[in-house]
Amino acid sequence: MLTITMAIFIPFLAAILVPFIYKWKPRMIGWFVLIVPLVLFAGLARFIPTVASGMTMVNAIQWIPSANIHFTTYLDGLSIIFGLLITGVGSLVILYSIYYLSSRESLSHFYVYLLMFMGAMLGVVFSDNMMVLYVFWELTSISSFLLIAFWYHRKQSRYGAQKSMLITVSGGVAMLAGFIMLYAMTGSFSIRENIAMMGEITGHSLFIPAMVLVLLGAFTKSAQFPFHIWLPDAMEAPTPVSAYLHSATMVKAGIYLVARFTGVFGGDAVWFYTVSIVGIFTLFWGSFNAVRQTDLKALLAYSTISQLGLVMSLFGLGSAALNSGYSENSVLYAQATFAALFHLVNHSTFKGALFMVVGIVDLNAGTRDVRRLGGLMSLMPVTFTIAIIGSFSMAGLPPFNGFLSKEMFFEAMVAVRHLEFFSIGSWGTLFPVLAWLGSVFTFIYSMIIVFQTFFGEHQPDRLDREAHEAPVGMLIAPSILGLLVVAIFFFPNVIGDYLLRPAMAAVYPSLPQIGQAMDPIKIWHGPNMALWMTVGVIIIGFLLYISLNYWRSLYKIGPLRWNLDSVYNGALTMVERGSTLLTNTYMTGYLRHYFVYIFGFFLLTVAGTIFFVGGFTFDFSNDAPITVNEYILVFVMMVAGILMIFVSSRVTAILLNGVLGYSIALFFVVFRAPDLALTQIVVETVTTALFLLCFYFLPKMKKEKVVRASKVTNGIIAISAGTLVTVIALAVQGNKMFDSISSYFENAYELTGGKNIVNTILGDFRAFDTMLEVVVLFIAGIGVYTLIKLKARKGGRDVED
Repeated sequence: MLTITMAIFIPFLAAILVPFIYKWKPRMIGWFVLIVPLVLFAGLARFIPTVASGMTMVNAIQWIPSANIHFTTYLDGLSIIFGLLITGVGSLVILYSIYYLSSRESLSHFYVYLLMFMGAMLGVVFSDNMMVLYVFWELTSISSFLLIAFWYHRKQSRYGAQKSMLITVSGGVAMLAGFIMLYAMTGSFSIRENIAMMGEITGHSLFIPAMVLVLLGAFTKSAQFPFHIWLPDAMEAPTPVSAYLHSATMVKAGIYLVARFTGVFGGDAVWFYTVSIVGIFTLFWGSFNAVRQTDLKALLAYSTISQLGLVMSLFGLGSAALNSGYSENSVLYAQATFAALFHLVNHSTFKGALFMVVGIVDLNAGTRDVRRLGGLMSLMPVTFTIAIIGSFSMAGLPPFNGFLSKEMFFEAMVAVRHLEFFSIGSWGTLFPVLAWLGSVFTFIYSMIIVFQTFFGEHQPDRLDREAHEAPVGMLIAPSILGLLVVAIFFFPNVIGDYLLRPAMAAVYPSLPQIGQAMDPIKIWHGPNMALWMTVGVIIIGFLLYISLNYWRSLYKIGPLRWNLDSVYNGALTMVERGSTLLTNTYMTGYLRHYFVYIFGFFLLTVAGTIFFVGGFTFDFSNDAPITVNEYILVFVMMVAGILMIFVSSRVTAILLNGVLGYSIALFFVVFRAPDLALTQIVVETVTTALFLLCFYFLPKMKKEKVVRASKVTNGIIAISAGTLVTVIALAVQGNKMFDSISSYFENAYELTGGKNIVNTILGDFRAFDTMLEVVVLFIAGIGVYTLIKLKARKGGRDVED
């Protein structure tokens, strides 16, 4: 039986097998990979009745118990929706990719990256431990980077991958800091336990900073304003990647995070305002900018930004339900979350279909530029039909699922005007206004996709290839999504009862009964404000669409031309220049300078930290008396160390260095540690002999001319570093923070059976450390051997060129 832990790791295991299967059956690799999401989808679907009955499943594997980090998976109504989207849409995307990608592409790499991404997304939505969630979160960033840069020979692909990586990873690091703050407040990394302690931490000084940092992670991942700029450039990825990442998975990770942590932060005014305002403005800004696009994928990118803003704003409004417990008002505002979850599913269906349609047009007409397209309806009848379904659903027209969730969205926005929480007052009117304006632009760009691509005059001379319908295999996946769009419209409560209501209990764990209080989804809800808003969207949207050529030039006016891409590019250029300047400043090529940096940093950080924490305290009362022999050895070492500075021969310097080493060996003898003394003598002898062997062939040392200021600086740093080390050694004697470990060495024979203390330390007490050191040396040896054996191929370029 499939478990949730297995569901996470199956894609990774399959990814390991992909290169071998590709070598064996390269043309069948896509079909092999397709089995993985199909099996996972079927396995997860078996849990639907269980989750719908109100049950949840938890499975914990001990990982790092000392740090309270466990591999805990959690299945509830919220995570199963995302799990089904990840595997269900993933199956269709892989099926589509089999026909979309050429056999000349590096298919093994493509499917390895895709499976890694799928496993990482499943890890994000099923993890209960925040640290584990963060690991998978960043793994989605890395695997999506590889997918976006799949066509790495293209400059724009590399640029888009880098941009998405920088923005999403930065947000992820902020989110990690938020998780650590939550741990500081609750003492647990478990999301469920943090939710259970919600009432206890709301007044904590770290509550708001943790909330803001978690939201930064969510907003960057879900391309919310002003972090949305990475999404259009990520469209340089192959279309199957765009369909998967931007319709059902990666961009929805941030939505999932907001939904999951509503139980922790929801009900607070900062959460309500931040999520709602960012979401509603992103909706407007994304739809407004989508209209100006001429590339179909860029248009869909901005439409995704807009739709994600819509969902985000609904989750923000719905969080008000947690403000005062279960009541009539909380049910009213929880309707917004119900609508958000419903639109989440709907968006995955119609947006996935539209991405695939655009990929078909691009592949079979040679362009995605709407200025060169037109008249494809008769040439691509099936593609046109799917485009109609997807676009009209996105525009919120019946009989498609987008109409239902869009009506619920309008109802939630109208309801916010009456919100008595948080003193929203007349500002609440802005929500339905921005929602309506955003929907008008959504209607316009949806019409652009349909009418400017498939209607009008066909212009074959402006296309890169003769347009024709896609093969049947390529049409299967978008057709299934198109059918789902229609089916959900006529049977919305199948999803409502089995997926959305259980998910409501997961979003509102303190109000588990609230999902059952939601009204059934109605195909026809009668004339109300939401319906009149829809009528207004259609009328105004239609008028603006047919007059598009007259007012589109408005986008060229002053502030409307402004975009955040120039800010990002400028900041990136400044960072690169600053880094170059900084590197050139300290990378002088002089070893002397590097020692100054290293020891200067050491003095500042170590001395500063010890001084700050008050570590410079001394207690000599328990120290053993110093014997005459020890005084003599110290004197000899001091003389050898000072003389080493003034000698002019390398051989003499090596011999003086040997005096230091042998003196330490004598110290071991004085301290009655013959094993260590013997080891030290052997090591020192070998080292001195090797140095003499090497340095004998070097030319004589020349006195380096150094200006007086540098000499003074070097002297100060050297004396300070030596003094600091000596002081630390003395301070350590009086500041014992831990029990001594000497008992291990005193009882080495009983514990390990070894009589040589050095061997027992290396082979038993520090066995892993020693093993890894040996591995490092082994790797270094392989590198040296490879460099020595490296030769240019016959007739090739000299490797030293």
